[in-house]
Amino acid sequence: MEKTKDPISMEHPHIYVERTLAIIKPDVLYKADEIEDIILRSGFAILQKRRVHLTPEQASDFYAEHYGKLFFPSLVAYMSSGPIIVLMIARDHAVSYWRELIGPTNTVKARQTHPDCLRAVYGTDEQKNALHGSDSFMSAQREIRFFFPDCIVEPVALGQAAKDYLSKAVNPTLLKGLTDLAKKKPEDPVLWLADWLLENNPNKPKVRNPIVELA
Repeated sequence: MEKTKDPISMEHPHIYVERTLAIIKPDVLYKADEIEDIILRSGFAILQKRRVHLTPEQASDFYAEHYGKLFFPSLVAYMSSGPIIVLMIARDHAVSYWRELIGPTNTVKARQTHPDCLRAVYGTDEQKNALHGSDSFMSAQREIRFFFPDCIVEPVALGQAAKDYLSKAVNPTLLKGLTDLAKKKPEDPVLWLADWLLENNPNKPKVRNPIVELA
């Protein structure tokens, strides 16, 4: 399997780390370690991982957008037939790169047009196509929250974009706090710095004319 281009790197000045959802389906669970290794070698980071056995109701909820289609009942039965491995993976343009890596939905067509893609290698037919990938950023947000409700999904800045943000919004205040910290050398420096940042937050509202209660 060829490595896809442009893995996450601090050397790229305007990269945003995007998250997407990958599912290793029931019939290829025994190949999970091998597939995860390919994911990592293709420039992705695996941020979260769960082994789940969906109930038919949960599978129906996850694939609700396909409700009413002819294949919906068999899809739900298949996805609830055994355990799956759910992965939240990340890299720049994660949604499109993962879709490219897994290839077309129909395994037979995938073998003809994209013989090196994961579905061509591991899939059996159109339904038992080994892997799932979110088809858009919006779908990725919804699907990640379905399995990992407490996770952050929004893209995270890397490289120069992150440096510019920190230089503008964080560093000036933090440097002042660290300077005072070095002068005072408190016994618990982390707690002291936390209190200092709360007290000296430049975005903290200022009360110019406090109300004074009369006796």
